[in-house]
Amino acid sequence: MRKVLFGLLAALTTVVVAAVGADFGGAIFAEYRWARSVRTANDLNFDPWVGILGFPFATQAAEHRFNEVEIRANGVEHPVVGKVSLESTMHSVDLAESSWLITPDVKLPIDKLESRIIVDSTHVGRFMGIKDLLVEAPQVDTNDPTGGTTESGISSSKGVVFTGTPIASGFAERVSVSVDLSIVGGDQTTLAATATQVLTGPGTADEEVPEDEKAAVLKAFTMTIPGLKLPFALTPTTAGARGSDLIIEGIASGVTVPIAGFRQS
Repeated sequence: MRKVLFGLLAALTTVVVAAVGADFGGAIFAEYRWARSVRTANDLNFDPWVGILGFPFATQAAEHRFNEVEIRANGVEHPVVGKVSLESTMHSVDLAESSWLITPDVKLPIDKLESRIIVDSTHVGRFMGIKDLLVEAPQVDTNDPTGGTTESGISSSKGVVFTGTPIASGFAERVSVSVDLSIVGGDQTTLAATATQVLTGPGTADEEVPEDEKAAVLKAFTMTIPGLKLPFALTPTTAGARGSDLIIEGIASGVTVPIAGFRQS
């Protein structure tokens, strides 16, 4: 009797493992098709990372609705800053009018869409002429036990810390300044960074700036970056820091977007 039970258990385990393997295999193939279609539709030089989240995949495909899909493309050519990263998170993707094997010309109804464009410290610094620039979240966010950030990990737009050597100001020491971020311009695609004060103390460069040189130093850390268009042309809802990057995010509900709209510039 024990041998029979062991045999049945082994058979059941084999079936379960095979089913799970088939489900993962289907998800991987679907993600590959999504990646190829996004690449083709947006003239990318590489396949972006695509993740279809939630288990089981087969149930979502059968119901023609994916719970959540993430698309990420790093190192995308940008005409202003050189390179950017693009991200989108799609919540509840309706596939009723399309196949789960996405094609480049498809348009997708989505219950909630998040889009992000990210510029890392290196490329921000090159654009500003501060080659050793480091971007960090505001100190108040860092010290806040709740995190002080959005669900996507984006800090507040006020008091972002820029640290670097502002050669253009004539001050040759590495300093830290507090910077406020905002989205400006009629089309809401320009990121404005306004330096407001020099920072000293723990967690900063801890370099004092003479009073007669502060204006020039703050000016060196003040800039605008145009042409930062969010994937799928969403309107920005927040800007801040995440890790050592500057990031702009937009969130919209009840939208229908073409896959070809992932890359806007």
